Amino acid sequence: MRHYIKVELLRMLRNKRYVVFVVAFPVGFYLLYANLWGAESDQATGLRGSVMLMVSMAAYGALAAAMMSTAVPWSQERHSGWLRQLQITPLPGRAIILTKLVSSLLLVLPSLVLVGLAAVLTQHVSLPPARWAALILAMWAGTIPFAALGLTIGSLLPPDTAQPVAMVGMFGLAMLGGLWLPESIMPAAMRSVAHVTPSYDYASIGWRIAGGDAPDPAHAAGILAWGVVLVALALVAYRRATTRA
Repeated sequence: MRHYIKVELLRMLRNKRYVVFVVAFPVGFYLLYANLWGAESDQATGLRGSVMLMVSMAAYGALAAAMMSTAVPWSQERHSGWLRQLQITPLPGRAIILTKLVSSLLLVLPSLVLVGLAAVLTQHVSLPPARWAALILAMWAGTIPFAALGLTIGSLLPPDTAQPVAMVGMFGLAMLGGLWLPESIMPAAMRSVAHVTPSYDYASIGWRIAGGDAPDPAHAAGILAWGVVLVALALVAYRRATTRA
């Protein structure tokens, strides 16, 4: 299993799509937006713009990493016969899907760390060490629902369909979750939709921790509920895919 995880990590790190969407875009967007609005305060969170944008762009990168590293590669493996090859090895089925989740979680870390580093070096964002640790840990663990969503897409759809569906889902969750647009400037209808998305719960936890507050129980319960539902859905979709493989 350890070698399988290593193979998965090396394959994704050589994937230009992963590097662009997960590493380059969040850091580039952060540098652009922080230089434009970093000194202002966000009305919804009360955070300085440079801090609020740091959490938003790190959340976007983590969300993208979790979905892009699971949906399309998993779908391609099913259709290429790689999944069938894995099933005849001593590697148990639960280890295969666990490897995917672990690899996805490891691939989330570069976006979280690099956006935070950009905030420190260019906008002089400074948080106490304990708050940095809590922020990174919460945002890291909070990507499990998005990795599960990617696995579900990869299990149910062929590669040529999984890719656009994953990208639309990724951009839709980022936009509706308030990662690209501050909640305070959203129309009322869009704001109502945003509040029921997992990406809004996810980012809200990060904004609260960055501001020195404990996560709101409603947002913590929301991301936990989404995690339970999407992981269960991923397991059902995986069993369906392995039955057909």
